[in-house]
Amino acid sequence: MRVRADRALLIGAAFARSVATGAIGVLLGLYLARLGLGVGEIGLVVSAGLAGAAAATWFVTLGGDRLGRRRSLMALALASAAGGLGLTLGADSRLLTAAAFVGMVNGMGRDRGAALALEQAALPGTGAAAQRTRTFAVYNLLLDAGHALGALLAGTPALLRRTGSGELESFRVAFCLYALLMALPLLLYVRLSPAVESGARARMPRLSPESRRVIARLSALFALDGLGGGFLTTALLTYFFFRRFGVDEAVIGPLFFAARVLNALSHLGAAWLARRIGLVNTMVFTHVPSSLLLAGVAIAPGFAVAAALFLLREGLVEMDVPTRQSYVMAVVSPEERTPAAGLTHLVRLAAWIVGPLLAGLLMGKSALAAPLLAGAGLKIAYDLLLYAAFRRGPPPEERAAR
Repeated sequence: MRVRADRALLIGAAFARSVATGAIGVLLGLYLARLGLGVGEIGLVVSAGLAGAAAATWFVTLGGDRLGRRRSLMALALASAAGGLGLTLGADSRLLTAAAFVGMVNGMGRDRGAALALEQAALPGTGAAAQRTRTFAVYNLLLDAGHALGALLAGTPALLRRTGSGELESFRVAFCLYALLMALPLLLYVRLSPAVESGARARMPRLSPESRRVIARLSALFALDGLGGGFLTTALLTYFFFRRFGVDEAVIGPLFFAARVLNALSHLGAAWLARRIGLVNTMVFTHVPSSLLLAGVAIAPGFAVAAALFLLREGLVEMDVPTRQSYVMAVVSPEERTPAAGLTHLVRLAAWIVGPLLAGLLMGKSALAAPLLAGAGLKIAYDLLLYAAFRRGPPPEERAAR
């Protein structure tokens, strides 16, 4: 019963954090644009937040088990809240960049930081192996439900302006709400039992040679996918809709709410599909069409068509997430889960850092839609390489079933 309670606490904390992440993904680019930052500076701030998340993920990969997963999660929650408050303190790009780094501010609009790596490592220990993929599906369903709610909350500045608040003041109130939501998981993490800890106290967690080979191949592929994702942060997609079609957060917020609802529902579909065609096939066969739809968004003639293609894309793009997490946790031993989760998250974050910088340059010097096309192409290349490398390497339970 205790491990079930831990599962509920971990998922509840992730939900609160994802609400904040969903809101900041929509608001960050709009807020920075209203402060007068150029698209290159916006890309720099977004990259700084992802760099902070990468640094934190590196820390928990090497020392999360030694310090303790519970303590590490609590420290991450405090830093995130502090960074959110820092974004309200001024318009200087250096201050904003520093606040984004310290707070690991996630302009992706999807929760993929250090806390998620620790939770991913702890969750398999809260149930049987046969339930692992479903556990990750439920976990990610609630993450994206939180992202959806956060996208709705991103309409807060527009509501406040109707009551007489100034433009920047309305955004700063929303950022204070973000900081509160990022601090809320503290109340849940403090109640976690010792069962969430790995029991591994080595200073440098190690992978077996076999696990190291698999994780190295996966990490190289995830870096390519992460680079493609870095071109497609929610902050930059929001900026694209804002500049290309002239819509603001009052329209973009509900659009991303609908997108995150579709993301959430897709996770259950992913678990169902994985039981029938396998984890690797589910990852690839749902991801390629989503990238093609994204390319359609880039060349859409109007907002209605772009929004429809975007929503179709969002119904597919996240189906690889619970299957990918389940696959990584299946191919390593339980004591290797924290370093495996940390390393595979770290390479994604490292690639994400580069993506927004390049996307900002492309938007400023080439075409507004160029990052969308580049991101779609990189993701399709990742899918084809993943299928070629791992289609004959199913997880243990699939091999047993065969």
